[in-house]
Amino acid sequence: MYFLFRLLAPRPSFPGDMTPEEGALMQAHAAYWSGLMAQGRVVGFGPVADPRGVYGLCIFQAPDAEAAAALLGGDPVLAAGRGFGSELHPMLGCSHPGGAA
Repeated sequence: MYFLFRLLAPRPSFPGDMTPEEGALMQAHAAYWSGLMAQGRVVGFGPVADPRGVYGLCIFQAPDAEAAAALLGGDPVLAAGRGFGSELHPMLGCSHPGGAA
């Protein structure tokens, strides 16, 4: 199964006023998802410049919703409890260069 994950900023002014602690968390977040990408589990991820507020977007594979939620639980940004939010949605399908489901 494929899932869409949105990382929601802790405040509307983020990332313009990111603290050093948040910067370190974001680096750990990128390393975490890059590692999963290297395992072939992530299709892509990155920040989205939405005029209503920047957020992170990731499309990844997991066997089921429970496993997908566990991956989010391992994200350093979410695990730190510093006000970031998240959304997780199963996708009905996902076409990409590596294949389709």
